[in-house]
Amino acid sequence: MSLQYYALNSIQSNNLFGTKTTLSPSSSSSLSSYVLKISGSPLSLGSDKPRSCSIYCTKLRTQEYPKSQEIQHEIPLIQWQQLQGDDAPQISVGSYDIAIEEAVKRVKSILRNLSDGEITISAYDTAWVALIDAGDETPAFPSAVKWIANNQLSDSSWGDAHLFSYHDRLINTLACVVALTSWNLFPHQCHKGNHVFRENIGKLEEEDDEHMPIGFEVAFPSLLEIARGINIDVPYDSPVLKDIYAKKELKLTRIPKEIMHKIPTTLLHSLEGMRDLDWEKLLKLQCQDGSFLFSPSSTAFAFMQTRDSKCLGYLRNAVKRFNGGVPNVFPVDLFEHIWIVDRLQRLGISRYFEEEIKQCLDYVHRYWTDKGICWARCSHVQDIDDTAMAFRLLRLNGYKVSADVFKVFEKEGEFFCFAGQSNQAVTGMFNLYRASQLAFPREEILKNAQEFSSKYLQHKQEKGELLDKWIIMKDLPGEIGFALEIPWYASLPRVETRFYIEQYGGENDVWIGKTLYRMPYVNNNEYLELAKQDYNNCQALHQLEWDTFQKWYEENWLSVWGVSRSELLECYYLAAATIFEAERSHERMVWAKSSVLVKAIFSSFGESSDSRRSFFDQFRNYIANARQSDPYFNNRWYEENWLSEWGVSRGELLECYYLAAATIFEAERSHERMVWAKSSVLVKAIFSSFGESYDSRRSFFDQFRNYIANARQSDHHFNNRSIRLDRPRSVQASGLVGILIRTLNQISFDHYMSHGRDVISLLYQSWGGWLEKWKLDGNEGHGELLVKMIILMKNNDLTNFFTHPRFVRLSEIINRINLIAQYLKTMRNDKKEKTIKRMENEMEQMVELVLLEVDTFRDVSITFLDVAKAFYYSASCGDHLQTHIDKILFQKVL
Repeated sequence: MSLQYYALNSIQSNNLFGTKTTLSPSSSSSLSSYVLKISGSPLSLGSDKPRSCSIYCTKLRTQEYPKSQEIQHEIPLIQWQQLQGDDAPQISVGSYDIAIEEAVKRVKSILRNLSDGEITISAYDTAWVALIDAGDETPAFPSAVKWIANNQLSDSSWGDAHLFSYHDRLINTLACVVALTSWNLFPHQCHKGNHVFRENIGKLEEEDDEHMPIGFEVAFPSLLEIARGINIDVPYDSPVLKDIYAKKELKLTRIPKEIMHKIPTTLLHSLEGMRDLDWEKLLKLQCQDGSFLFSPSSTAFAFMQTRDSKCLGYLRNAVKRFNGGVPNVFPVDLFEHIWIVDRLQRLGISRYFEEEIKQCLDYVHRYWTDKGICWARCSHVQDIDDTAMAFRLLRLNGYKVSADVFKVFEKEGEFFCFAGQSNQAVTGMFNLYRASQLAFPREEILKNAQEFSSKYLQHKQEKGELLDKWIIMKDLPGEIGFALEIPWYASLPRVETRFYIEQYGGENDVWIGKTLYRMPYVNNNEYLELAKQDYNNCQALHQLEWDTFQKWYEENWLSVWGVSRSELLECYYLAAATIFEAERSHERMVWAKSSVLVKAIFSSFGESSDSRRSFFDQFRNYIANARQSDPYFNNRWYEENWLSEWGVSRGELLECYYLAAATIFEAERSHERMVWAKSSVLVKAIFSSFGESYDSRRSFFDQFRNYIANARQSDHHFNNRSIRLDRPRSVQASGLVGILIRTLNQISFDHYMSHGRDVISLLYQSWGGWLEKWKLDGNEGHGELLVKMIILMKNNDLTNFFTHPRFVRLSEIINRINLIAQYLKTMRNDKKEKTIKRMENEMEQMVELVLLEVDTFRDVSITFLDVAKAFYYSASCGDHLQTHIDKILFQKVL
């Protein structure tokens, strides 16, 4: 990976005393800053050095961009925010990436203007519309005829211009030749099109049946009959055509005519290929919009037979919407809404569009039924593909949907694409498999669905038959292979995104209906390019953090405490692969550092109860002593001396103490720490009250000098009798306890500087609580500890949930998952099955508790699930760990 680093030559900002200062990399400032430039896009970052003011977390939300930014030579400047709230200083690291900003705006524009669905025009369906007679032997839709004439391809065929498929090109071309010939229009184009048809008809048998357009064997012969009726020269005796006729007759004999006239079925989508229909009965099965299962060609054929005004209304709307042509299916609103959300989430960019995604899912939920959904709203026919995808996204995002919906598609232990039918499609089963992994306890239908779909996909994978009848994708085998290898319980966001970016075909992915078609709002390069740039930006930040993380490891000699470099890397990787967003750096780093410290404590003090108790006692004594000697940085001293009247705010008071405590952290050095802190406060007061003019400064100095002179004469060395020499009792915060304390102090200080919130007491409490349980038998899971540490780093204060009954329940579950995961790592592969089942049962319970949560506790619940999935991944995906680390952290997306 090629990275260019640019040191800031100078940064002007307000220092702690409100005056202007210039900071440079060479200065002895606590603020060290660098700018990372990736593909021409600068990203401002701060360093995370122990005992220094680390500014690696930003308050800039991903969803927002600054409207203006101070830029010098493409380098954004770090600026101090104005004091807010309780005068708490907050630091913002600005990242001005114009390319990402503009891409986000364009995608937002798409999402905010979704309607009935963006879909390409079908020449085949347009030809059926063009065939309609207005009643006076002229076309009812002349604009459709015009569209056909204007859209013949350079090779004289009709169809998808970018992907050549014989089935697609031939059915589109024959339909257009039939339409133009029926009106005796554009004979030259008809002749050239017919020539292409005749030359290529024998090539049909060269293509896979899996990629044959839907209903081809029924619709194609019907077109041939029309062509024969208007004397179009076609090789009707061709062996290929005879085979297609035979397939049609076989399929028609299997069609339950009585059923298709009584209840809505998928047969309504292809009426143009059938005969002997009872239109009086069929008209009762029309959709609300007047179509027959949203098919323009089927509806056009129905209108020719019935002259039904609802059919005509649907066709007029479609022709108007698409300026003369019509797609092969319309509307596709639910399909578009669902698949857009899925693509954005899997590409790792959904966080930019949270509001728009919620609107999409609200829309889908509005049309959700207990029998499922299909590609369009208000349908009486449902399919497993759309239903499974919608179910998964709705459940993941807190909407209440019942798993019983899948009973519609199940028969005798098997699952099918449509109710009452007996066929499957690879992508339908793939999405069923993905949805089934969100099962709650006692949802047997989803467990059955998972067992069936996984076996189906594995069978197709083994036979090399991972082709789908609904879509031609860049790497469907890769998507399915990843899903089968990495179950959802173990799927970490960055891992899924890194692989999916390579698998997603963008605008090259093509869908299969009656003809090939494209969904430009579902499959486009805009999403792909944004995903690539976002991934590389995040990865670059992760690499800088990893460098800082290694320095922290080395400076604290953590190898001596039993933590290897490979364990260090794994700890950071698990945190970064889960919490990857740039603005969540604090959460990511506290997860990683806490994991390393837990490993060090386990390794060095975990063997005996005496050593565990000794470590806990050292930690507890330090905390007790710190609280006794430095109670909230001596608020009473601040209040008794009325320092607020001398211009020192409480925020500045706390800041001064943190600067001292983050550097001089040992309990036995309390006097040094307090001298530093109090001196800093007094300097602030003097600057604030006497710093404006020369006269006021001189006046203050004279008062001080006179007092000292008088004191020396009257108080005999400042009245030694009044000086208290009672040092706090020595508590050695040395060794690993010292490392832990110093790290917590630094974490607390960094968080305070970023968010203006003091969390040191809560950090101590969280670690103290875990250590107290751990000292008893050494087997206490640390999942709850990690969750608490992450939550404490969030912008909003969620600590009031720590005593919530649901928090307690989730803590119990995650600690059990953590212990099972640790145990699994020590087992042989052939002995793991029962233990994995235990862990899956625990995950099921957690998933139910988390995904049913819809109130303000949801953010906390999701944190539990994130950490639990990391445990599951670490225990079950060890064979992939090293390759994943290399790919996710160090291989740039190209």
